[in-house]
Amino acid sequence: MSTSLPVVDPLAAFVDVGSEKMYVSIAGGPPEVFGSVTGELERLRDRLREREVSSVAMEATGVYWLPLYGVLEAAGMRVLMVNGKHTRNLPGRKTDMSDCQWGATLHAHGLLPSGFVPPAQIRTLQDYLRLRQDHLSMAASHVQHMQKALERMNVKLHDVISNLVGASGLAVMEAILAGERDPERLLGLCDVQIRNKKADRVKEALRGTWAEEHLFALRQALASWRHYQDQVRECDRQIQGVLEKLEASLPSTPPVAGGSTAKPSGASKAKKPAGVNAPAIEGLGGLLVRLWGGKDLTTLPACTGYSMLQLIGEIGLDLTCWPSAKHFTSWLGLAPGNHQSGKRWRRTGRKRNRAGRLLCVIVRSLARSKDTGLGGFYRRLAARRGGLVAIIATARKLAVLIWQAMVNGLAYVEQGLKSYEARVLESKERTLHRLAKQLGFAVQPAVPTPNAH
Repeated sequence: MSTSLPVVDPLAAFVDVGSEKMYVSIAGGPPEVFGSVTGELERLRDRLREREVSSVAMEATGVYWLPLYGVLEAAGMRVLMVNGKHTRNLPGRKTDMSDCQWGATLHAHGLLPSGFVPPAQIRTLQDYLRLRQDHLSMAASHVQHMQKALERMNVKLHDVISNLVGASGLAVMEAILAGERDPERLLGLCDVQIRNKKADRVKEALRGTWAEEHLFALRQALASWRHYQDQVRECDRQIQGVLEKLEASLPSTPPVAGGSTAKPSGASKAKKPAGVNAPAIEGLGGLLVRLWGGKDLTTLPACTGYSMLQLIGEIGLDLTCWPSAKHFTSWLGLAPGNHQSGKRWRRTGRKRNRAGRLLCVIVRSLARSKDTGLGGFYRRLAARRGGLVAIIATARKLAVLIWQAMVNGLAYVEQGLKSYEARVLESKERTLHRLAKQLGFAVQPAVPTPNAH
């Protein structure tokens, strides 16, 4: 009986990626060192071609792997992005040279599973979406600067209106920076509902000290916020262009009969709001449906066009690379792992990736839902196990629905909260009957007591 591991690919290569140097080994052979500039990456590619290498593995080190991945992908090579935990060397032997040799040895024996990397067009969309999210975060920080400047002038506008950068708040701040100080005139710039419901509070909140240095801080914060809003709009135009190119590259498919176009019997017919940070893309919903091959994922609970666009940027359009919904939820980090040693067995948590965290954000709105089964599941579990466990468990259920819709084409029909509560009662009844049978008892329905006169 042979005790040696079979060599799957004798020309498998591994690259230890760094910010300045790339260490390359083929099947555990002597390492070669290349630089990280474009010319060196092309020389590395030519060297691999010369050795007739067709499969290259590397770790996802920061953003340093992205340029090399693009060069090797364009050359037609099979590139595997592997988990660094899977390539750890023996203690005391940690060097860049030995790391690349050990990784190449593992890859040659077929011991390195590949991680998920979306296609090039999806990575482009992902870059724009993440940049847009960065702009939104920085714009939000400047809203806080506006609040601080107003607070220093003892102007409590942000305490009496819901949105400081809404139409009323912006109009009032522009007038303040233009020199207006009369609370009555500033109130006149607000929305009619604000004037009717809380006129006295707003007028009192608009009496301030008007220090010049704080007015200067308010002016700069407002200008910075407007700058990032312009940046967000530019990102929206780029995102729309990428989506249109992505749609043009897909094979034309006939519309799906039934499925997403049919109105679910128990679902609400009201369109979900887009949200204040949703991209300004005309016809975004229809464009996403065409990209999904006629499937409308916004029929799922708490899913909007913007949230599904963000999810596309992380997982792409083809979910068949995950063999089952369990594989998909495991990759998202929404399913626990196992740790067994002898007789001791326990569940271990997995780190949620960006897509998993996005689904957790989506399901938070289900806590306020009134007639959805998933909302009832969230509230029931949150009462027993806490909000964090409920969010992760509900996000896993939502991920399963997304995988089923994208891979199997199953259309989601919302049965409503009453249907979910009825199924919970049926489950409790079955449990009660099982326990009673184990204890030698029988369960009888309660006899209604006649009303006493």
